[in-house]
Amino acid sequence: MDLSKPHLLLKRPVNIKVIVTPRWKEEVQQQLQAQINQIDGQLQQIEMQGQRMVAEVQKQAANPSDAAIAQQVGNLQAQVNQRKSELLERKNQTLQQLQQVQLLEMDKEVTQGTIEGFFRIEQGDNLVRKMQVEVLLRDGIVEEIRGEI
Repeated sequence: MDLSKPHLLLKRPVNIKVIVTPRWKEEVQQQLQAQINQIDGQLQQIEMQGQRMVAEVQKQAANPSDAAIAQQVGNLQAQVNQRKSELLERKNQTLQQLQQVQLLEMDKEVTQGTIEGFFRIEQGDNLVRKMQVEVLLRDGIVEEIRGEI
């Protein structure tokens, strides 16, 4: 590589793939289960906060059966239900991911994500080929670099 030639340093996405191993499966399952547990905790917190806010509004009201108070309580409960619904949707997505991971075959390659990396390009290089790079990992260790570096 002749550093005196005109060149550019560019950024490109680098696809990260992993080989499914028992260790990788276990780690991903633990991460997903931790996310599910965290969502369950958030659901409990929201439920308790909602109950406290409703009780506080009713306690501060001169007439708890007043229509304005009922409206305020209804609004609070709607907000709580909306947040709970969002969390339950996230929990369902995470449970689906967990199920998908459990069904993956050993030694199969799966996409883990993307990172950005820099690369040098100069006159005569094929930009399209240089943009198509991926790294294959087995239990966190680089097994293969695919594409033009």
